[in-house]
Amino acid sequence: MSLSSRVYNFFISADSSTSSPSHTGRRDGSAAVTAGAGRIQDGVRGDGAVRAREPQIGDEEYRSPYLHSMLAGGIGGTTGDMLMHTLDTVKTRQQGDPNFPPKYASMSSSFRTILREEGVRGLYSGVTPAFFGSFPGTLIFFGVYEFSKRHMLDAGINPSVTYLTGGFLADLAASIIYVPSEVLKTRLQLQGRYNNPYFRSGYNYRSTRDALRTIVRQEGFSALFYGYKATIFRDLPFSALQFAFYEQERKLAQDWSGTKDLNLGLEILTATTAGGMAGVITCPMDVVKTRIQTQVNTPSSGPELRPAEKAVKSDGSRHQSAHPPATKTRTQARPICTSTPSLPRPGATVLDTSSFFTGLKIIYKTEGVIGWFRGVGPRGLWTSVQSGTMLVLYQFLLKQMDSCQTADELQPL
Repeated sequence: MSLSSRVYNFFISADSSTSSPSHTGRRDGSAAVTAGAGRIQDGVRGDGAVRAREPQIGDEEYRSPYLHSMLAGGIGGTTGDMLMHTLDTVKTRQQGDPNFPPKYASMSSSFRTILREEGVRGLYSGVTPAFFGSFPGTLIFFGVYEFSKRHMLDAGINPSVTYLTGGFLADLAASIIYVPSEVLKTRLQLQGRYNNPYFRSGYNYRSTRDALRTIVRQEGFSALFYGYKATIFRDLPFSALQFAFYEQERKLAQDWSGTKDLNLGLEILTATTAGGMAGVITCPMDVVKTRIQTQVNTPSSGPELRPAEKAVKSDGSRHQSAHPPATKTRTQARPICTSTPSLPRPGATVLDTSSFFTGLKIIYKTEGVIGWFRGVGPRGLWTSVQSGTMLVLYQFLLKQMDSCQTADELQPL
């Protein structure tokens, strides 16, 4: 068999293996053959040497294997999360600060305050659950996103609707992994270091393992999914908007540059702006999510279950009960700052709800629109850099993995 025949057969099989089983779509057999023939010229130089293929997201002429997309996305997403973890800690402190006026005001002053009082360790609080939730979460995300996107495009669905829906479904599938890790991460970020004398958050976990055991023992396993609905309301529209912006911006950049192979500057520009815009738009959802996940809910079984219950004598003095009631839950509500300067007791109002829309309403009534956008600066910057890192690395690693596979399979026998 000649080298050109091997190249031709390889690309035809690669295209059919990555398309849906019922793939007829907008390309019939003759169109596929024509596309395959065009790729032969792209894949082999005149001297017979293999030239690296450079596939692109949304490129219907070539579709990377799902495993490549998942690995590239997992590595890219985890790298972005780890790179921007300190800024995420600053955002969490700003959104969950129960003090008024807030101790953590601007982004730069908050960063300096945490670094001065708690050191680097304070800025990297919660990094362990963030890592163990990020990689499997993004692995699932990109697998589901590519699968749903390809099938919807093949079915002739509008690309914009496809990208929005793909991001929505992908985030929904990954939420089972990242929501528990988000609860652990957010609480540890708000707490800072163990026995933190500079900031009282209501938590004092020794480590990630201690936080997991304590939450499950005192609040039940379901506590790991506190704020699940709020997280869904934040991340589903964020992912949908992020990838819709990204795919459309890449198409505009490709049309402008006249090539599907964008240079590094355009790759960074499209990725960072897509993530930044989506992050700013969904900031109110993020505020509600953070506050629901970082408040310690009061038990609903009555006052006799509260910790350190004290009996009050008729003369007003207090004495410790001889037999304090046994209880599984030993937590009380951490006051969340939802007050305004006109209220006499700053920080007294508690966001004691698991309802996303109720949380939005409470924050708006007590803090106004500004309350919805607490931490918007670090969130916008975080989502920009994190998305830029993730998507640029995704494109780079995807090209490298596809090029290695192409070179291996095209090597002469």
